[in-house]
Amino acid sequence: MTNHSADLNADWHYPTSIRNGAGRIKELPDACKNLNIQAPLLVTDPGLAALPMIKQAVKHCQASGLRCNLFCDIQGNPTGQNVVDGVTAYKAGNHDGVIAFGGGSSLDTGKAIALMAGQKRPLWDFEDIGDNWTRADPTAIAPTIAIPTTAGTGSEVGRAAVITDEANLVKRIIFHPKMLPSIVILDAELTVDLPPHITAATGMDALSHCLEAYCAPGYHPMADGIALEGMRLVKENLPRGYANGQDRDARSQMLVASSMGATAFQKGLGGMHAIAHTLGALYGAHHGLLNAILMPYVLQANQAAIQPRIERLSRYLDLPTRGFDGFMDWVLEMRNTLGIPHSLADIAIDERQAVRVGQMAAADPSAGGNPIAFSAERYSEIFRDAVKGELNQ
Repeated sequence: MTNHSADLNADWHYPTSIRNGAGRIKELPDACKNLNIQAPLLVTDPGLAALPMIKQAVKHCQASGLRCNLFCDIQGNPTGQNVVDGVTAYKAGNHDGVIAFGGGSSLDTGKAIALMAGQKRPLWDFEDIGDNWTRADPTAIAPTIAIPTTAGTGSEVGRAAVITDEANLVKRIIFHPKMLPSIVILDAELTVDLPPHITAATGMDALSHCLEAYCAPGYHPMADGIALEGMRLVKENLPRGYANGQDRDARSQMLVASSMGATAFQKGLGGMHAIAHTLGALYGAHHGLLNAILMPYVLQANQAAIQPRIERLSRYLDLPTRGFDGFMDWVLEMRNTLGIPHSLADIAIDERQAVRVGQMAAADPSAGGNPIAFSAERYSEIFRDAVKGELNQ
């Protein structure tokens, strides 16, 4: 039985300082002062910027003596130009810290602005390749507070940002250890008005993070344990939060599951994200929705390598039918319950760029964590199956 939301208030210090509980957005000014931030730049997206929660947060900061301004020129899949514009706003306003407030796009953009606030090199010089991160001046990275309003990306506990290189139509992962926000506020009250289809897509994104981390090769029992419990929380709470957006208990548990997924995927991700990053760059589709649609097709392609792990997972989740087939049935049933389309064709993605998709997916950093090292041709095949909705069930 899940706890009542009143019992979920807690402070954690892993993987960063986390304040969990309904109504804790009130602690934002205190969080700023703890980090010696006097003039925060609040980074969010245009949709949220018009909502009372953002206006109240800015007012609350200003009433506490903080010089808080707003930056909201962000696309659904944030671009390098969005980051450049944000840095310009940061410098023009003489800011000394960032409040990243919103979904994954806002959180990633806010973290990237904080990274770039005092750097002399361009953004792409810090792409997560080799030791590129050592090029950054760590003393010039601004402190960040992260406040998620969706339970999906887990970017609030991540050390990277996914930013679209619009010139080359590719998503790049920008990384630095100090991009990890110093304080995170997980407040379920901020998520209760999320539309059901966004609740579904972001919740499935959290599931994909846990699932791909759990299946990634390599020895990391801590990540595996976090991923397992994250998936249990998704199983028990995502359908509830989808059915009743006002269920604060389910909303709170999903925020925690989201943070757990992003903590676990330090171990690695896989083919779902390799293809989803590619399709997000080429088509601008919602990242969580792409992972939700792609999930069974990538699972099927990986079956030979992950069957024993999925057997253990099915037992942990207490599924009615154990083993790989039972888990696949549960994934398909969950997608159906949440109104997730079965194929990419259902969201107007066709096969015309299949070769390019395969090449880009194979080159995506997430492909390195897939249990099987798929070729570009194999990624193209998986993509075509997902377009047509063909599963060998």
